[in-house]
Amino acid sequence: MANVKANKNKDGTIISYRIRVSDGCSVDGRQRFQTMTWKVPRGMTEKQAAKEAERVALQFEDEVKNGLAGSQRSLKLVEFVPIYLDIKRDILSPRTFEYYASIIEKVIIPLLGHMKISEIRSAHIQQFVRYLQRENPGTSPATIKKKLAILQSMLTQAVKLDIIPMNPADAKRLTLPKMVTPKVEIFSKQEAAEMLECLEQEELQYQCLVLLAIMTGCRLGELIALKFSDIDYNTNKVTIERSAYKCKGKPIALKPPKDYEVRTITITDDCIELIKLLKAEKERERMRLGTAWIGDEWLFTQWNGKIMNPQTPTKWFGKFLEKNGLKHRKFHSLRHTSATLLLYGGVNLQQVRTRLGHADISTTNKYLHCLAEADTEAASVLGSMLISRHKHSEEQANNNTQKTG
Repeated sequence: MANVKANKNKDGTIISYRIRVSDGCSVDGRQRFQTMTWKVPRGMTEKQAAKEAERVALQFEDEVKNGLAGSQRSLKLVEFVPIYLDIKRDILSPRTFEYYASIIEKVIIPLLGHMKISEIRSAHIQQFVRYLQRENPGTSPATIKKKLAILQSMLTQAVKLDIIPMNPADAKRLTLPKMVTPKVEIFSKQEAAEMLECLEQEELQYQCLVLLAIMTGCRLGELIALKFSDIDYNTNKVTIERSAYKCKGKPIALKPPKDYEVRTITITDDCIELIKLLKAEKERERMRLGTAWIGDEWLFTQWNGKIMNPQTPTKWFGKFLEKNGLKHRKFHSLRHTSATLLLYGGVNLQQVRTRLGHADISTTNKYLHCLAEADTEAASVLGSMLISRHKHSEEQANNNTQKTG
């Protein structure tokens, strides 16, 4: 049982309580104690203070029993950051880790870093959410949720390390802005055909990049990291075993594919022929540049054979669409288009999951919504055609009646 002792000032007013709790015995058999001091808030009566001190003492006793007292109890969120990031460094992808570290430094630490983790309550997390909403009124619920997810992850890790007994940032304890599921953007069959026609005027490597993006459904980083040795020209197969990424201020680097899904994908004869043409073009460039060429069999390169910056195609794609009067969409939409066209063509969900490299089939399920939308649009088109035809028939019948009359 906790020992609670009131501390008074010279006037005899209780200003704090010293709480002492046993946490067992040491090796030599002596009893050990954990202590804390609780300061009485201003305006609280002596009776209220005594009651609150009892509550604090019970909570402190429970924390001591569960090993949550001592240095861990006084650990501030800002002091926990290095511990958290060290744990996450080898778990998160490099770019995601960079994003986490940036949000923690720019948003979470300024708002909550000064607080002891043990004293963070759901009310503080709710205020954090409200701040994000008010600071930038145009911020989407999805962006707010992404930033909150990092804070939730930090506090979940604190629970795992027995620093706190539960996560005050649990979504069940919060009122969050309503999120609208973003629509998956795809190119229709007609738009894709028009885009591929315009693509014939572009550099060979960009023709190859876009065609492979549609045919394989690969992520941009996976495409950029392709080598000619990853292509089996006899079986028309491409092996995806690495991904390229670029962090700010750092050189281009490689990592395994997302979810470590190394996979082999079959492509068409047209793709293979285009890759052969690209390989021949790279070989001619290598011969022309001589020692200036420092490449390593990369399909997609900079002028000197070095692997292409993974951010380059994103910028190029936007300019390409604008130049040809095509509707703006992100490069990643080519991946969505690939999945949707496969499903629309009758390929089963499991095969599509394998080609895309999804660890969980529930991720692939989102493309079924695209099919439903495409089906609705098709019905609307047919409806418009039939209505127009019906009106035309009515007009023709009326004209015939007038002539007869």
